[in-house]
Amino acid sequence: MTVLERVQHVLAEISPRAICDDCLAKKVELSVRQHANHKSRQLAKDKGYLREKETCPFCGDHKLVIRERPS
Repeated sequence: MTVLERVQHVLAEISPRAICDDCLAKKVELSVRQHANHKSRQLAKDKGYLREKETCPFCGDHKLVIRERPS
């Protein structure tokens, strides 16, 4: 499974909740947070995902998060 596929899997698993890049990196077990950031930005260009600033339900920090766009 590619990193992108792993990220998509986590987003589907936690939907409808959002997740920040730091928490996403931990859930996907990435050694570098920037990989999660890169994949989040890549997915945000897709109409199926939404990236915006709000509170991450996993860490409680207010920052950019990503989630599956509600259908």
